[in-house]
Order: sequence, then structure tokens, then C-alpha cells
Amino acid sequence: MTTTERIDPPIAADETTMLTAWLDFHRATLALKCEGLTDEQLRTRAVAPSALSLLGLVRHMAEVEQAWFVSRLAGEDAAAIYWSEADEDADFNGVDTAEVAEAFSTWQAQIALARKAAEGLPLETVAKKPARGKEVTLRWILVHMIEEYARHNGHADLLRETIDGVTGE
Repeated sequence: MTTTERIDPPIAADETTMLTAWLDFHRATLALKCEGLTDEQLRTRAVAPSALSLLGLVRHMAEVEQAWFVSRLAGEDAAAIYWSEADEDADFNGVDTAEVAEAFSTWQAQIALARKAAEGLPLETVAKKPARGKEVTLRWILVHMIEEYARHNGHADLLRETIDGVTGE
């Protein structure tokens, strides 16, 4: 059984350190919400008709990491991981037959690629591909990713409590 280490962000730090520490904190929080559950528990849907599940959140965040850091920031042409024209919500919809180990491995690989894409860049760095027709900076991407994880970690809290009663921060 894997034990996720979650490090509290520093109270005082420069902006880049602070933002990346908070993003890593939220990445670890999602991993903690999933820790110790069976594959079937990770596939458990929130409530009908929602497709929301912990495994779906992990798959979704792999897509989001890739979209913002690899595709937009670095400007790479990366093939969609789960998304398709036929099913834009395949990250959530495809969990019934998804390989759990693959999903977690893919998510961690995308986090590593995201870190590499942002490594050493000033926060003012403009992404190579715009978002919704507008330029975005690395600073914006980091803040957005913190928001994205924080929102989905709230979902993960509720899912986990429904599955086995475990609560926590």
C-alpha cells in the first residue's frame, strides 16, 4: 500500500515557491483521498445521474495537467489521454472498465511533465498556446490549477466520506 506524503506549503516564501507548493499540496490531497480504496470503490459514482468518481477525478486531472502545462504552456501537440470527439467526458464516463493502475500512473506522469514544462520559467512567461483566444501566463496557470484541484478535492472529500466514512483535510 502506498502512503502519500503531503507537505504543508510554507507560510512565507517567494511567489513561485508558494504557488508550486500549494499545487503540490492539492495534488497530494487528491492522492490521499484515493489511498487505501479498492478499484471498485475508486469507481463508485457520486449519485445518479452523475458520472463523478474518485477514479474519474484522477483521470480528469491527468487531462487537465496535460492541457495546461504540456499543450498550452509548452506548446506541444499532445494527443488527448481520455477525451475524444465521441465522448468529451470519457475521463469520467470510462471508469467502469478503466485500469486503475494505468490511470494513477498516467496522472503521475502528467504531473512530472507539467513540472518539467514549468521548471525554471518566470511566472510572467506567456503560454505558447492561448486559452479561449487569450494569452495566459504561468502565474495564471498555477493559480487556475490550484483552484481546479481545490474544487475537485471538495468533490473527493464527499465521495470518500460516502464510500467509507473517512473524512479529513
